[in-house]
Amino acid sequence: MSKRRINKVAIIGSGIMGSGIACHFANIGVEVLLLDIVPRELNDAEKAKGLTLDDKVVRNRIVNTALATALKSKPSPIYHQSFASRITTGNLEDDIAKVADVDWIMEVVVERLDIKKQVFEKLEQHRTPGTLITSNTSGIPIKFMSEGRSEDFQKHFCGTHFFNPARYLKLFEVIPGPKTSQDVLDFLNGYGEQFLGKTSVIAKDTPAFIGNRIGIFGIQSLFHQVKELGLTIEEVDKLTGPVIGRPKSATFRTVDVVGLDTLVHVANGIYDNCPDDEAHELFKLPDFINTMMENKWLGSKTGQGFYKKVKGDNGKSEILSLDLDTLDYRSKKRASFPTLELTKTVDKVIDRFPILVKGKDKAGEFYRKNFAAMFAYVSHRIPEISDELYKIDDAMKAGFGWEHGPFQIWDAIGVEKGLEIMKAEGKEPAAWVNDMVASGNTSFYTVKDGATYYYDIDKKAQEKVPGQDSFIILDNIRKSNEVFKNSGVVVEDLGDGILNVEFQSKMNTIGGDVLAGLNKAIDIAEKDFAGLVVGNQGANFSVGANIGMIFMMAAEQEYDELNMAIKYFQDTMMRMRYSSIPTISAPHGMTLGGGCELSLHADKVVAAAETYMGLVEFGVGVIPGGGGSKEMALRAQDTFKKGDVELNTLQEYFLTIGMAKVSTSAYEAFDLGVLQKGKDIVVVNKDRQIATAKAQAKLMADQGYTQPVKRKDIKVLGKQALGMFLVGTDSMEASHYISEHDQKIANKLAYVMAGGDLSEPTKVSEQYLLDLEREAFLSLCTERKTLERIQHMLKTGKPLRN
Repeated sequence: MSKRRINKVAIIGSGIMGSGIACHFANIGVEVLLLDIVPRELNDAEKAKGLTLDDKVVRNRIVNTALATALKSKPSPIYHQSFASRITTGNLEDDIAKVADVDWIMEVVVERLDIKKQVFEKLEQHRTPGTLITSNTSGIPIKFMSEGRSEDFQKHFCGTHFFNPARYLKLFEVIPGPKTSQDVLDFLNGYGEQFLGKTSVIAKDTPAFIGNRIGIFGIQSLFHQVKELGLTIEEVDKLTGPVIGRPKSATFRTVDVVGLDTLVHVANGIYDNCPDDEAHELFKLPDFINTMMENKWLGSKTGQGFYKKVKGDNGKSEILSLDLDTLDYRSKKRASFPTLELTKTVDKVIDRFPILVKGKDKAGEFYRKNFAAMFAYVSHRIPEISDELYKIDDAMKAGFGWEHGPFQIWDAIGVEKGLEIMKAEGKEPAAWVNDMVASGNTSFYTVKDGATYYYDIDKKAQEKVPGQDSFIILDNIRKSNEVFKNSGVVVEDLGDGILNVEFQSKMNTIGGDVLAGLNKAIDIAEKDFAGLVVGNQGANFSVGANIGMIFMMAAEQEYDELNMAIKYFQDTMMRMRYSSIPTISAPHGMTLGGGCELSLHADKVVAAAETYMGLVEFGVGVIPGGGGSKEMALRAQDTFKKGDVELNTLQEYFLTIGMAKVSTSAYEAFDLGVLQKGKDIVVVNKDRQIATAKAQAKLMADQGYTQPVKRKDIKVLGKQALGMFLVGTDSMEASHYISEHDQKIANKLAYVMAGGDLSEPTKVSEQYLLDLEREAFLSLCTERKTLERIQHMLKTGKPLRN
């Protein structure tokens, strides 16, 4: 990669996309100049204040309103609200000259070529030669945009297509123009991956590029199949959601969120500009879509689309579904299929596909038609939209949230089986697929020496997927590098003396086998290795302790066994802290309860930026019992500073647990005290997380890691703190802010964090606090209301408030 640095960017256009991209650059520490047009007339509020069109507040109204709206939206486009200070706003008349000082100018205005060309003409008057300039377009040909611009402009110009929302969707398509230099493409490809945390894909300048070309084909294909197979929209969403590794919003709910008009715009663009596409007619909109467009049933933005939220006579909200035959809204119908029942015990999505295509019911028929059409289509898009098949898979996973791309699914079903299904459905693959099979290659991908290889069509051989050297892919090394395995974990050798413990339980919950596996991993690492990482590449790090096990023991009143189980959890967490080798936790996604406690006890945390972390045990009627309550008391005292009101500091940590606070990013976790500034670090690209955690473990070992001395110097405040907490919980219960049972839980937590009812501030050991914590946890498990809460959580996955 060249020595180019990006310290400041200019984003031109502050709509949903522009503001979202501005926020994501701010997320990674880049200074942002966000510009938009000047209003042509005053609004009512400005008239009432006596403002004129010359006032700066009016001239910047469009950009400031758009950014403020983005910052209030949920989910938030920004990791931490304080990062918004990195964004400066302005307008395209007063502030356009400031683009001379930026390293990258990105245009994100309306999708009209004439307007984009006008913007580029203005920008070129102020742009410093050598500055990157790109367009975030979802489909306008890049070659048309830079026509008439200077040589330097065209050399540094290309398309850079973020998917919305920019923070959460990982696809970053880089689309070269006719004269874009290779250095610029290489830089943007690397920058997207390393700094923006994206999956970068260099696409060809074809209509809708890679992600939208395949994604819109998939949705249009479903639009036509839904009537043909007589399926309801609920049934299609059931069949195309998490069961096949797609987002919960599946198909029709996703269209509602994105906006039907957006989808129609891209579909029409493909229909108009791809006359030679063998599936050309599929991009023609079905009648029901045209009717919805006429009725302005565009989805969430207009209050109704395929689904519509209404309030019933009883005041309760109900979500209605659109009947595609009558185009009337009706109550939602439950969708169920025998074929889906067969996959309920199959945890890994990739293992479900062979079962789904064999289904004897309507679901099986749907999957055969769906996959046959998709396999045929993606095979024919090479080399039109991409020369390499892995780029199509990368684009669908990163841009549409698919767990597996089309060629990976085809491999899972079997290449020959896929061809057989296609033939039965009257679909023809591209000639290169038959050539591949004839040459003895039986899969699109292979794994060798921990690396993924793909079938290169030109070379007719398996070639290594580029860019893997920064990653460790656990799927690729799990079997070859296995050191230990039980039903709860796999321990893998990451190389360079570092082990990794990967949870294998459902939702990565922490039960007896996981704890046994953790202890075994520490044993092995202390004997023969230099460090230990606890990390996985599942959807979430860990949703916490196995509450089903706790419920059974409590319900059976097996309190001795429960006491032993909780002590085993606590002791394992303390081993994480006091082992003779450095321990690194690598949390991502949901890191709740016991998963959070594990991270609290690691020597260092290497968190993915998208980490939702917190101690949530209050929701099931208990306090953190795996060392979390102890640890928050310890961290509170470690932050006591001379002159601080110690009670106030302790209260903050108490409320973090008592309100079951969960961070909405790793950066917010620092505010909650569950991550520590100066010690724990954040990785924006989750794909790099395990490799970064390994590097941190090795660095600590190489620097001469010494086993820490157990703490006996924790200052607890005793009755002084306990009295304050009890007065507070009394007041909250009296004003009906919390229930009587909530008060009981809070009082138990107060007792632990105060260090009991000691008559004066005292220094105690961690074990002293752990014993108080375990005693409090066990006493709460004897409460009927606690058992009700746990049972409710097990049934619904949601906490119950008494």
